[in-house]
Amino acid sequence: MRRAAGLVLAATALAGCTLEPAYVRPSPAVPQSWPVGAAYAPPVASPLPSVSYREVFRDPHLQAIIDRSIANNQDLRIALANVTIARSQYRVERAQLLPKVDADFGGTEARGRGTAISPTGIVSNPFVTSRSYAINLGLSSFEIDLFGRLRSLSHAAQAQYLASEAGVHAARLTLVAEVASAYLTLATDRSLLVVAKETAISAQRSVDLTRARLKGGVAPRTDLRQAETVLEQANSDVADLTTIAAQDRNALELLVGASVPDSDLPASIESVDGYLAELPAGLDSRVLLRRPDVVQAEYRLRAANAQIGAARANFFPIIDLTALAGAASPALSALLNGHNFNWSVGGVASQTIFAGGANVANLDLAHGQRELAVAQYQQAIQTSFREVADALARRGTINDEMAAQNALVAAASDGYALADARYKEGIDPFLNSLEAQRTLYAARRTLASTRLLKADNLVTLYRTLGGDELVDTAPGPRVAAR
Repeated sequence: MRRAAGLVLAATALAGCTLEPAYVRPSPAVPQSWPVGAAYAPPVASPLPSVSYREVFRDPHLQAIIDRSIANNQDLRIALANVTIARSQYRVERAQLLPKVDADFGGTEARGRGTAISPTGIVSNPFVTSRSYAINLGLSSFEIDLFGRLRSLSHAAQAQYLASEAGVHAARLTLVAEVASAYLTLATDRSLLVVAKETAISAQRSVDLTRARLKGGVAPRTDLRQAETVLEQANSDVADLTTIAAQDRNALELLVGASVPDSDLPASIESVDGYLAELPAGLDSRVLLRRPDVVQAEYRLRAANAQIGAARANFFPIIDLTALAGAASPALSALLNGHNFNWSVGGVASQTIFAGGANVANLDLAHGQRELAVAQYQQAIQTSFREVADALARRGTINDEMAAQNALVAAASDGYALADARYKEGIDPFLNSLEAQRTLYAARRTLASTRLLKADNLVTLYRTLGGDELVDTAPGPRVAAR
């Protein structure tokens, strides 16, 4: 038995090598710093820290909605279920590296007639009871992983499991960003609804005044019809924006996975402005390597690299070991007596002589899958860089755009007040007042949309830079081909 155990341990010790290529992280095919120019703010020299969404989105109502969405969202639950599946698959593959030990105990008892001869030579057929007991402990078809096939499969399963974990971080980051964006969109559409309602009220006053002037013979009918165009346009926008705001709420509740109480909904985009914090953007673009979707792509690359080792090992023999140790006795009390102990050890090496080129094709397939994974990894980094660069370009000019829009609204408001007063005094025709009112209405709508653009740019930066879902990923041990 000691010899059998020694043979198993020696074989296991030999199975420490793999035929996997040495893993080297591909160099990112992007610049090491963000773009610079007229569209970009001056770069920040410090690296990007991991920033919690609570530090960026400080509105307590939005924070409560995000928390609820993380608890209820089905996409996130799917991602978590995939992690459980991948973890189980990894454990199954890892278990193949260890011997499977089976134990059994059995006993039989039989009664039947036998033949007996007495000392005097008399033959009889009495009933005879026979008993037998056995206990066995053994290994069945334990593969000695001399060439690392099972170890490579275990490495691949582990990398897929870690990729699934990174996928959960990516799903959570996307969910937080989508909830914040939906919340801000609802806030903006509610602001636009307020603007439309206020414009409708102002236009109604103009219609009432023009109708009175028409009856008094002071204004022509064309002035009334022109005033009614602004009123009906505003009324149409009120109806449309009422529907859009309801749809925005439906979209938000779909992300949350539950109804959102009225008390947690934003009144307007202006009411949210003060609760949004700036997000620093690090100078070094290598921070993208910690973004969860990039980490996920790299772990998939590691898995593909490990599969090459398994495909290479298929060219070598597979060695299976079996061992059995046990005892058998007709008496239970004597079962563990050393004289009843027996053991056996056996092994078989199998090698496919002809497989129609399947091993070569599987190795080519593994190499092709690794090249695909390399391309997908590089693509993930390049896409991330483009997303961040675009967000930084918007961020660099959005404050100037906001300032210009605020000045435009102020000028349009003053212009409308002057034009309306001059019309009422009979100095200018109604067309001047009408155009001024339309200009003010358009300027207020554009200002609300620009506020959303600025807020949504912050959400985009939070998502594209990884937020608080940045994942540390070291290159890991490099396993040379042997």
